Amino acid sequence: MRISGMGRDMAEPANRAGADEPRSPWLRSGFVLAAAFIGFVAVIGVVVLVNSDSSGRDDGSAASAAKNAATPQPDGADDAPQSSAETDGGGSCPRLPDRRTEVPTAAPKGVGWKLFGTVALPASKAAGPAVAGKDVARCYAHTPLGALLATSQISVRYLAADNWQKVTRQQVVGTGRDSYIAARTKSESTADPGSRDGGGQGQIAGFKFVTYTSSTAVIQTVWRFPDGKMQAATTTALWKGGDWRLEYPADPAAPTAVDSLAGYVSWGGV
Repeated sequence: MRISGMGRDMAEPANRAGADEPRSPWLRSGFVLAAAFIGFVAVIGVVVLVNSDSSGRDDGSAASAAKNAATPQPDGADDAPQSSAETDGGGSCPRLPDRRTEVPTAAPKGVGWKLFGTVALPASKAAGPAVAGKDVARCYAHTPLGALLATSQISVRYLAADNWQKVTRQQVVGTGRDSYIAARTKSESTADPGSRDGGGQGQIAGFKFVTYTSSTAVIQTVWRFPDGKMQAATTTALWKGGDWRLEYPADPAAPTAVDSLAGYVSWGGV
């Protein structure tokens, strides 16, 4: 994959990165370059969405992902969001039936998978998201499974949604959030569409909980890419305002390469 407009400073440690470089683990140059994550490219240190329909360079990866996406588990055939109406403008959440307090050590039952763009994302009628619109999927159970589903959904949507600003402002918290919004907005407004290159999509392959309390869940998610390589990214979900939110700290940890799913729960929809 060719990446245009990137300086060598993007590969430097966090304390040497430029002031405008987004610091999300999903946007670190190592993750983007190795993963070519779901149709994004790095332009001036910021990841921006590539519209393959308008660029004329669609390589068929979306169609391939759709063809190969797994169907929901038999016992989870009805485990879709409770509402798919475009009611993602906020508001209170319904009380979900999931009450399990134990951290999952096996693939959770009753979870179905649905493509968001080219990425298969998990959902559960018992644990959320209870409300899903075009861009925002919200309202998760106040449980470990709810936190896992929230990190899986939000981590992709704040990058890939058409209205990523809405997702980020509603569902992302932390000291790095506003600088990410500002940097990405600036980059998208000035980037030359002709310099962008599309890439293959990453898919969820596994997870493990690092820590869990009723207020904070730290989860490592393994992503597998078309070339077979895998990376683990650590994300933190915080229970705020009656729902799980993704934390965007000022200096998040960079994703790391993994050779296998040993030590992780194998889990995915593709």
